[in-house]
Amino acid sequence: MKRILPMVLASLLLLSGCAATSVETGDADAVSAATQSRYRANEITEYQGARLDPAIGPRDNSISGVQYVDADTFTLTIDGLVDAPGTLTLDQVRALDFYERRITLYCVEGWEATILWKGALLDELIAKAGAKPEAVTVIFSSVDGYTTSLPLATIREKGLILAYEANGLDLPPEMGYPLIVVAEEKLGYKWGRWVNRITLSDDADYQGFWEQRGFSNSAEVPDSRK
Repeated sequence: MKRILPMVLASLLLLSGCAATSVETGDADAVSAATQSRYRANEITEYQGARLDPAIGPRDNSISGVQYVDADTFTLTIDGLVDAPGTLTLDQVRALDFYERRITLYCVEGWEATILWKGALLDELIAKAGAKPEAVTVIFSSVDGYTTSLPLATIREKGLILAYEANGLDLPPEMGYPLIVVAEEKLGYKWGRWVNRITLSDDADYQGFWEQRGFSNSAEVPDSRK
């Protein structure tokens, strides 16, 4: 059993729920032809003097394949331990004050991607529904059945955003269009893609899809990778 466990964990790492670009080898400023081909037309490739990675990665590692969501019928539900459960359209989310930040996604596979994200403050979205005092955990559910969570305190302290744009354009489907959790300083499986439900809970130990399969619920990025 001890010999089998490392193989199982290695397989899980390859299937982890994060998507972006693979890290380049060699010159940190070099851009390979494969990477260059993943930039979309009019996608921002540099911000404040630093190169940005493409918002489309070299492969898909989601649990059910890339999801294609119709923005016209999409709704974001906010429920659970809130005073006023409700739904918002994508237009209503985009009408909120926006925040734009260059943040790196660190995947458990060992690669990373730095992207310019734009979206709404999660705390403002939650405030619209009114979090009850006993709520300590925010659960994110996606259209493909994927789930993950973050402490409400972390969302507030770090000012985390729910993004709808990457590198100056709408999120590509591969990155979770129309909404992705930008879980700054958390490993990629906390970055829920295609999010369509935000649920407030009093379960501090809630485990999402990969957390139930042995991944750390804290998902801290090692200092050696920052």
